[in-house]
Amino acid sequence: MINKKETLETIHMIDNEHLDIRTITMGISLLDCADENAEKSCEKIYDKISKRAENLVATGEHIEKELGIPIINKRISVTPISLVAAASNAKSYLCYAKALDKAAKNVGVNFIGGFSALVHKGFTKADRILIDSIPEALSQTDIVCSSVNVGSTKAGINMDAVKLMGETIKKTAELTKSTDGFGCAKLVVFCNAVEDNPFMAGAFHGVGESECVINVGVSGPGVVKHALEKVKGADFGVVAETVKKTAFKVTRMGQLVAMEASKRLGVPFGIVDLSLAPTPAVGDSVAYILEEMGLEKCGTHGTTAALALLNDAVKKGGVFASSYVGGLSGAFIPVSEDAGMIEAAKCGALSLDKLEAMTCVCSVGLDMIVVPGDTSSSTISAIIADEAAIGMINSKTTAVRLIPAPGKKVGDVVEFGGLLGTGPVMAVNSASSDEFVARGGRIPAPIHSLRN
Repeated sequence: MINKKETLETIHMIDNEHLDIRTITMGISLLDCADENAEKSCEKIYDKISKRAENLVATGEHIEKELGIPIINKRISVTPISLVAAASNAKSYLCYAKALDKAAKNVGVNFIGGFSALVHKGFTKADRILIDSIPEALSQTDIVCSSVNVGSTKAGINMDAVKLMGETIKKTAELTKSTDGFGCAKLVVFCNAVEDNPFMAGAFHGVGESECVINVGVSGPGVVKHALEKVKGADFGVVAETVKKTAFKVTRMGQLVAMEASKRLGVPFGIVDLSLAPTPAVGDSVAYILEEMGLEKCGTHGTTAALALLNDAVKKGGVFASSYVGGLSGAFIPVSEDAGMIEAAKCGALSLDKLEAMTCVCSVGLDMIVVPGDTSSSTISAIIADEAAIGMINSKTTAVRLIPAPGKKVGDVVEFGGLLGTGPVMAVNSASSDEFVARGGRIPAPIHSLRN
């Protein structure tokens, strides 16, 4: 039972500590929309999304008003389009992206994810068409998000795909240069991508999922920071316990919203993703949590250890609160979306190399990082390869969302607005990776992938 004290505590966290439901995401299978005629397939996609999600936004708004819990985004994830479009005769999948965009706007959601391909071991013809279509798709649509999985612990890393994605990111930036390469903010390159992630830009509805499902993403960096303010000077055992207890409370709130949305929409409940997803708002920052542990600035020595504690404690608290915690649960470290990370990057305390080290112990990886516009495609591919290697060896999900902002150089600042925030342009290593990336082939899976 929830007692009066817990209720008042939750109200306080919502009013003063930036506690919110970051997203209700409806996953929809589009496998039955495949058709050899691309136009007919797109019509099926539009009709199915429009029917399945017609009440998603209204339901979210009703729950928000009734429970007094902010629900920031309502989103949709769909079956990777490379799988759906494979049966068609299309030479480009731009029409599929436009169908997704039109359907998502029709039902009123903020984003739709799933313009995706899974190429961790190799390409199908459809995979290549989809990847070739990404730059145009992201430049000619508004709320479509794309992702490509280029590696896994079981398969290794598809370096041909890594090379291709570096080139794709550069093309996407160029086609969206009027918005400082904003198209790249809607594109994620994964290793060990998960099928039930409710967060954009990497969400897609996996083939192992049911026909339609509701996943909820919860966020509360501000809540965790305020909790740690009450245990200043305490040892790390107390810090871990405090984070665990706070994560438990936040996850329970997410479970409540997820179950309520599931019941009202008549759609099965999938998972709660407890990810400390920050915003540019002051006080809603993962970096500030790390600094509350005693670091003068996020990025200094000790940052990786502090993040490891935070990520582990968040997972432990969340798992105790719900039997169905999934997605990417943990702590996100997107630079442009986190006020503390932005400050740390601007003053030089936080570098790209330090961020890479931090991704070894956090959820996901190098996220929303703006780099100079003249960064080569091979350098971007090499960064992807490094991050994929961390995921492959450590059996965890890692990702790269880099934005090579056209015409921008180190020290410049790019304004994206909203939840995507402000991106200080960060330096990359100037030494070439051209020959390394050009080798192609597949980096073999690690020995521990043979567990059976």
